[in-house]
Amino acid sequence: MVDPIADFLTRIRNAQMAGQSQVKVPYSKLKEQMARVMLKNKFLASIDVEAIEGKAYKNLVLGLPEKTLTLKRVSKPGQRIYVGSQEVRRVLNGLGIAIVSTSKGVITGYEARALGVGGELLCEVS
Repeated sequence: MVDPIADFLTRIRNAQMAGQSQVKVPYSKLKEQMARVMLKNKFLASIDVEAIEGKAYKNLVLGLPEKTLTLKRVSKPGQRIYVGSQEVRRVLNGLGIAIVSTSKGVITGYEARALGVGGELLCEVS
């Protein structure tokens, strides 16, 4: 797998289009932190980690079925996008979030602006 973050977002997008209420994704620390940010901002309903045949997986319970998530990968392996604290733009005029990987951890764009830290702009969720 070349880009695990794009795979993470695509699995969520595909499960949502198929009408499933939950999706299972392979576990990694970065995906765990991204899912926690999405959970904190009410884009996901819950997160559960389980082990199947010695491999860790994360079960994500999607939010309301009528609420469609728009997930956009910004920084890619071939072209990383780094932003300063004041360069993080608002997503959907404040209705969405930008997920930024900073020295303070994986946080939203609003938190990055408040803390005055920049980092890699991973994705936008709305």
